[in-house]
Amino acid sequence: MSCVLVVDDEPQIRRTLATNLRARSFEVVLASTGEEALMLAATRPPDVVILDLGLPGIDGITVIERLREHSKVPIIVLSVRENEADKVRALDVGADDYVIKPFGMDELLARLRAALRRNTPQADTPVIEGDRLQVDLHTKQVRVDGEPVHLTRIEWSLVEVLVRNAGRLVTSRELLQQVWGPQYGTETNYLRVYMTQLRRKLESNPARPRHFLTETGMGYRFVP
Repeated sequence: MSCVLVVDDEPQIRRTLATNLRARSFEVVLASTGEEALMLAATRPPDVVILDLGLPGIDGITVIERLREHSKVPIIVLSVRENEADKVRALDVGADDYVIKPFGMDELLARLRAALRRNTPQADTPVIEGDRLQVDLHTKQVRVDGEPVHLTRIEWSLVEVLVRNAGRLVTSRELLQQVWGPQYGTETNYLRVYMTQLRRKLESNPARPRHFLTETGMGYRFVP
């Protein structure tokens, strides 16, 4: 049974999440402050954390930083803060995903399951297949409807980073630094240009992508 640590100072949010998670056979641990969350995480290390940023005492950003000093537990931020700077900061210090309140329970649960899957050790899967798309990480080949698609070096590098993090939100800074180098981090116009090119080559409808999704103000996500 997977353990979920829910950290939120709103009693109604805690109750709603606890009820829905327990109904789906999750063990649930509840905290209303950052200090309590850190104590509980040390006592009973959770499998995933759902965390509000606006906490009394130690705030959510500090909780993420403290957890990241010793743990790789998936952290899903649940916040009313829609400001791009807040999203980027949370992701940069170590959050894995960011969900805006009010939220849909089905979407949150789907993201929680995805986070747990990504954190489960698995044998290397060199070939990722979608409905029309096939990506072979070993041979560095991409096919659409069985036909090979030529990608430039930069295009392939973007695909590889996103595919290796399938389902996970990859921040713009993270993509820029992994593909272009550690001195990059703010040149988001590079990403917009190349992601447009990738979608034209790999998506059946580039205007409504199925696999290479934009998370506005945060980054990109690959969905097989």
